[in-house]
Order: sequence, then C-alpha cells, then structure tokens
Amino acid sequence: MAKTGIIYGINGPIIYVKDDVGFQMHEMVYVGRENLVGEVISLSSDSTTIQVYEETTGIKPGEIVTGTGAPVSVTLAPGILSNIFDGIERPLHEIAREGGIYINRGINIDSLDTEKLWDTHIVVKQGQHLFPGAIIAEVPETRAIVHKVMIPPDVEGSVINVVTDGKYKINDVLLTLQLGDGTELPVTMAQKWPIRVARPTAKRFPPAKPLITGQRILDTLFPLAKGGTAAIPGGFGTGKTMTQHQIAKWSDADIIIYIGCGERGNEMTQVLEEFSQLIDPKSGNPLMDRTTLIANTSNMPVAAREASLYSGLTLAEYYRDMGYHVAIMADSTSRWAEALRELSGRLEEMPAEEGFPAYLASRLSAFYERAGMMQNLNGTEGSVSIIGAVSPQGGDFSEPVTQNTKRFVRCFWGLDKNLAYARHFPAIQWLTSYSEYLMDLSQWYSDNVDKKFIDYRNRLVFLLTQESNLMEIVKLIGSDVLPDDQKLILEIAKVIRVGFLQQNAFHPDDTCVPMKKQFQMMDIILYLYKKSRALISMGMPMSVLKEDPIFDKVISIKYDIPNNKPEMFDHYKKMIDQFYDNVVERNG
Repeated sequence: MAKTGIIYGINGPIIYVKDDVGFQMHEMVYVGRENLVGEVISLSSDSTTIQVYEETTGIKPGEIVTGTGAPVSVTLAPGILSNIFDGIERPLHEIAREGGIYINRGINIDSLDTEKLWDTHIVVKQGQHLFPGAIIAEVPETRAIVHKVMIPPDVEGSVINVVTDGKYKINDVLLTLQLGDGTELPVTMAQKWPIRVARPTAKRFPPAKPLITGQRILDTLFPLAKGGTAAIPGGFGTGKTMTQHQIAKWSDADIIIYIGCGERGNEMTQVLEEFSQLIDPKSGNPLMDRTTLIANTSNMPVAAREASLYSGLTLAEYYRDMGYHVAIMADSTSRWAEALRELSGRLEEMPAEEGFPAYLASRLSAFYERAGMMQNLNGTEGSVSIIGAVSPQGGDFSEPVTQNTKRFVRCFWGLDKNLAYARHFPAIQWLTSYSEYLMDLSQWYSDNVDKKFIDYRNRLVFLLTQESNLMEIVKLIGSDVLPDDQKLILEIAKVIRVGFLQQNAFHPDDTCVPMKKQFQMMDIILYLYKKSRALISMGMPMSVLKEDPIFDKVISIKYDIPNNKPEMFDHYKKMIDQFYDNVVERNG
C-alpha cells in the first residue's frame, strides 16, 4: 500500500509534511486532491520537504501527499524524437489537445503514445544469454533514426521466449528473460530511468574527434570534441540562441536534445516553430526527425525548470547507449541556477555569493560531468556533448554562474556585445574565448584535414592578438604613425575578422562551411600575408598595396567560392601572384 502524509506547511513550490512517513529521498509523490507531481528533497525525523513541479495555488494544510515508491523518472521508448515535452517529460502536444493552450494542474498523460504500433525487427533468439544494455530489437523511430530497443542496464538473463517481427506497442512484451535467481522478467520497449542518476557505461574515452559544426570560428579556432562540454556566455541580444540553432542544424551530431530552460515564452515559441520548419541538410527530411525539444518557459513552475536539465540529459544518455552521438543545447543554465536559488531561499538555506546556494558548483559539475565519449555496456560507442548557454546579468562574466561554469567546461565561447552591436556574427570574442580540446584534436586535424591545420590556426590567432595590441596604440595616436609592417598586420587581421570569423547564417554557402574549405581559406589569407610582407620588406608602402582590391577579394571568398568547388582557390593564388608582380613592376 502507498505511503501517505499530511501537509502542514506551504511556501510557494515547497510543501512540508508532518513527521517521517516513510518517503525516500528523491521519491516522486502526488500532492493534494489534484495529484500534483512532486519530489522529496529533504527528510528528517519530524518532517519531510517536497518540491512541487506544478503551481501550488489553492493547496491547503491537511491535504494528503501520496508516495509512489519510485524516484522521478523519464519513460524511455520509441516516440521521444520529434516530440516536445515540458520539464518532467509531459508531451505538450497531447496536453494542448486535452486542456487547451494552458497546462492544467494535475494533468496525467502518458509521456509517450502507448497505442501507436511500431514496426519491430527482433535481433535476439530464444536461449540467447543477454547482458545489461543488450540490443533486442530495432524500430525505425523516424526517417533519420533507428531506435535500438535495449534491456535495462541493470538486468542480465537468458531469453525464454521471444516474439517474431511485427507491429507492437511500447508496452507489449517482446521477450521474457530468466534471471540468475530463476525469476522471469517480461521485457517491453519501454523502460523508466531516474533523471538524477547517470546511466552506466563500460568505459570513458579521451576526446579525440571534433564535433564539426560548420562554423569557422568554432571548428578552426575553438573546437569542441565529441563528448565535450562548452559554455556560450553572453548578454541579452548577443546571439546565444542563434549560435545554438546553427550548431543544432549543421553539426555532425546524430541527435539533438534542445532544452529551453526558463527562457521567455515568446522566444521559446519561436524556437519550437523554427525547429518544426527546419530541413535537415544531411537527409532532406525535417530536422525534428532527429530532435527532441524540452520547453520550460520562465512562467512555468520553477521546480520543473530545475528538473528539465536532468530530464534532457537522461534522454541523451539513452540514445548514446544505442551508439549515437548526441548534442545537448541547454538554453540557459543561468535560468536553471536561478531556479536553484529560489528553491534554496524558500528552504531558508544559508546563501553563498549573490544569493546562490553553496552547492551551485557541485550541481553544475554533476551536470557537465555526465557528458563524454563512452563505450556502452552493449559494446557500441556513443557520446553526449553539452553546450550550455549562460545569461549573466548585464553581460558580467564575473558573476557566479559563469565563473563556476568555466571551472567545469573545457570550451568557452564568450559572446561580445560590441561585436553583436556591430552586426559581427557569430559574436564570439576571439581574445577571451578558448578551447582546451585543441591539442587532443590536433592528430585528427592532421589526419583528416591537413598537417598544417593547427599551425595555420595558431598563426591566425597570433595575428589577431597582434592587432589587439596595435589597436591600443592606434586609439592613442592614430594609425598613420605605425610602420608599414604593422599597418599590414592591421589589414590582414581585418581580412581574418571579416572574411573568416564573420559568418552569414542566411547565405547558402556561408551558413555551413566544410573543414577542407576552412583550411583553404586560411591558406589563402596567410599566402596573401606572406606575399604582402615580402613587398613591404622590399620597401613598398602599405598605401601602394591597398590600391589593389586584392584584400577585399580575399574577404569575399566566403561568398564567391561555393563549398563544392575547392579548385577555385587555385585561381585566387594566381590572383595574389599577379598582384605581387604588378606592384613590383609598377614600383620596381
């Protein structure tokens, strides 16, 4: 029989139950007459504290809280992809169909469609011994993704009987396992997993392959490894969401989990509408075929916002266990931290810096540490990459969420409001951003792109750093007093900034650039610098070099050379040689 308790205190989303009634830590409970979903977050001998994932208006002391005996969990089965959930995996389309445009309290809807029949191909035989996580069936979940049905990670046994290929619902029994103690366990497509517990793996691999995004400043200057972690901090309007959109659309991840955590309702609506209309450039099918959206807007209950990150993370780990590469877009972890702060305040915990709870850092680390490139229990390899947007108030990167996030991520893409206001997108500031994956990935770049790739990348960064130092002098006394070799650095740095780092998301060729073209663009820019520097060393003034439009032509390479015509770069090298010869001839 389910355990019950009586409410004696209410403080916003926090409910207090008298005495120790036998609930467990992190147990899911139903609160009040309307059966609101809640979670036990604190236990003592004289009271139990519960956070409620729904609006608590109208709840009164004396109402009953009923335990479920299980932790807050998500349902894992075919039907997750192409779906839109709230923070605790309730399907928003189904809620809208039943209750209209607002989420009714206490609404009890299955997370996934239990009546839909799925084409199921069984891949195990009777008598076979199955180990934890073994794949037992394959289901075409969407046109893009084959869902691999697995036995739970904590189950091992021999197959007593198994169904044949056919159409089955997610709760139909596919096979029966005989466990080591002789008991029989029916196995369906669906399994539940607690959101706060990481799914087990066999081995963690060091980062060795980049997550290719098609965005030059990310792939070339500050790469993210598959299974890596990145933060995108930036003030209002600097392009955090747009950058995540570009990565979601163009990255070579198999599956995208987009978590809208505490963002404005109108922005979240725009995300949902845009994602529904986007076409996957790889397959030509809708991008939603390999995407799941978790929407938890700023006006939704604050406790559900705190749970939404863990829900999305558990879905990602589930697909990783099938052998897929999954990218999580968390937008934004600042709103999640604010939810922690509000709940902590209501619990009257001792606040730390700026009112955030003292455990902010440990919660952030627990989230980011669940990323990684893994060998799964079933022998496949998969990864979870986490890209978390951070929204520091006033764009102040010294605030606690940004600073603590920097401790746990190895890739930092700092957005700059001055670049954004100057319409330079992506507005990633190359002087403050960094990637610690660069040396881990250097072998991959050498083997798959070019042996000179890392050297060229470092030379670009060096030129941009020199430009920054020279601009301090220019601001004081102007550029006319600089020697010509330093004027050349400013001119080449402009070519790098405008022609390479700046990228147009709405241009058919510039929106996503393959790695080979990125390398060839670097090669052309550095070739122009080499030839121009030779002219300067011969005594040619910078004013003579700028008479030729070659610098502007190299800037426009990103538009003028299609991604599928790399041979056109030879023409630009000849053009630079012609520029060199003309200057020498005219001024020789």
